[in-house]
Amino acid sequence: MAHRPAISGFALTPRAKLDLFEIWSYIAVDSEDAADRVDNAIFDACAFVAKNPLLGHARPDLTARLLRFWTLTRYPNYAIIYRPETSPLEIIAVLHGKRSIRRILKQRQGSRCQP
Repeated sequence: MAHRPAISGFALTPRAKLDLFEIWSYIAVDSEDAADRVDNAIFDACAFVAKNPLLGHARPDLTARLLRFWTLTRYPNYAIIYRPETSPLEIIAVLHGKRSIRRILKQRQGSRCQP
């Protein structure tokens, strides 16, 4: 994974950090350069939504929680899920769209290490 300088404006939950590691590791099996590009795009998108937290979309079809979803422009298979009312902006998940997002969010809501 690419080395990250100090991040301001947003914070990744421990589970979101694990999401990033899992995404990077999966892609890196084929190409570490490609994994780094996706990783950088995710961090850029997190910084963008931190400056504009209401730009994301609510998804009542996936969760009743007051979360917002932002799809990466360059890699639209990935979504950043965050709490727009927090400061710094709390990124609770980074997930591939083919995963069962509803189930994952429900599991994380009920777990001790939520969100």
